[in-house]
Amino acid sequence: MSSRVAREPVVALHGPRTVGKSTLLDDVAESAGRVRLDLDDPATRMAISADPMAFVRGPSPVCIDEYQHAPEVLAAIKAELNRELRPGRFILTGSTTYASLPLTAQSLTGRLHRITVWPLSQGEIDGVHETFVEQLLDNPASLVATAGASTPREEYIERVVRGGMPLALRRSTARDRDRWFDDYVAQVVERDVLDLSKVRQREALPRLLAQLAAQTGGILSMASAARRAGIEPSTAEDYTQLLEGAFLVHRIPAWGRTLRARIGASPKLHVVDSGLAARVLGISAEKLARLEPAALTELGHLLETFVVGEILKQVSWLDQRLTIGHLRTKELQEVDLILEAADGGVVGIEIKAGSTVNQRDLRGLRLLREITGDRFGGGVLLNLGQHSFTIDDRIHVLPVERLWRS
Repeated sequence: MSSRVAREPVVALHGPRTVGKSTLLDDVAESAGRVRLDLDDPATRMAISADPMAFVRGPSPVCIDEYQHAPEVLAAIKAELNRELRPGRFILTGSTTYASLPLTAQSLTGRLHRITVWPLSQGEIDGVHETFVEQLLDNPASLVATAGASTPREEYIERVVRGGMPLALRRSTARDRDRWFDDYVAQVVERDVLDLSKVRQREALPRLLAQLAAQTGGILSMASAARRAGIEPSTAEDYTQLLEGAFLVHRIPAWGRTLRARIGASPKLHVVDSGLAARVLGISAEKLARLEPAALTELGHLLETFVVGEILKQVSWLDQRLTIGHLRTKELQEVDLILEAADGGVVGIEIKAGSTVNQRDLRGLRLLREITGDRFGGGVLLNLGQHSFTIDDRIHVLPVERLWRS
C-alpha cells in the first residue's frame, strides 16, 4: 500500500467489516504521527460533519476511518485538493463501496484510488507467501509440481466453512463461529445496508441474502431469488446492489462481449466469504463430508466461492489491472474465472470438487483456448486430487492447495 500512497493523493481501502482496515489505518497513522479519525464513533462523526474542512486541513496523511458515515467529507477533501494536489494527502477506509454512495457524494471520482481489502487468504492464515496468480499470468506450466498434494478432503472442507474473516477465525468452535456469523450479518444489514438507502421492506433483506447465498458459485437468477424471497424482481435487484455495496455478495460478469450469440450474458454470484456463505445456508463441515449427491453439489458451489475468493485476494495485491469474468455457453461449456491482462493475454480457471478429471471437465478451457488463440496464456483445472500435471496444450490440472502451497 505504501507505494500507492506515494503516488496517489487519496487512497481508499474498501472492504467488508472486520477484515482489518482500521488496524491497517492505525498502523499508518501511528507511523506518521497522526491520529485516526473514526467515523464509527458518533461524537467524532458529529464533529466532522459540522465542520469537515477543519479536519481535512490537518497534516498529511489525514486518516479517516469509515468515511461513508459522513460522505460530505469527500466534498471537503476535493476542495482541499483543489488548493494543493500532491500524493499521500488522505487515506480513507470504508465498509461500503464508493460506487454505492449517492452520486452527489462521489465528488472524488478520478482522484480517489481504491484498494479492496478482502478477508484473510489461506496463505495469510498459514503465514506463507502466495504467488499462484503471478505464476498463472507469467507461466502457468510453472505451477505443475512433481510432489503430490498433502491436503486431505476433510481439511479442504474445514477451510471452506471456516472462511477468512479474522474475528470468525478466532472462535475456537464451530458453534461460536456460527454465532459470530449470525451477529455479523445482522449488524451489517442494520448498520451499513440501511445507511446506504431507505429500505421499505427491511425484513426482506435477510431473506434475499439467503436466496442469493443459495446461488453462490452459480449463474445469478434474480427472478428466482426474488420469487423465493417474496419480493418483486426490480426490488430484488435494488436490494442486491445494496448487499453488494456492503460487501456481503459480489458478481463476476460474463466474459466475451463480442460473442453473445454463443456465450451467456448473465453474471455469476458469490458470497464474499465461503464461511459466511456456509453459515447463511446452514451447512456444516459434517454435512459437506457426506458422500451424498446434495452434499457434493453444495460442496461444489462453496468450493468455487472459496477458490474465486482466494484468487481475487491475490489479484488485489498486483499492480497490474486485470479484467475479470466467467464464461458459460448455451451448450454449458464453462470457465469459472477468466483473468484478462491489459495486453490481451488471457488465462482461465475451472474449479471442480472431485479428485479425478474427465474430458467433459476440459470443454470450457479448450473453448477459451480456441476463442483466444495466441492470446491464451494457459488454463488450469483446480480440483481436490493429489497430483498436478499437464493434460492438454497449455491446460494443466492442479490440486486446490496449489493456491497457497508451492
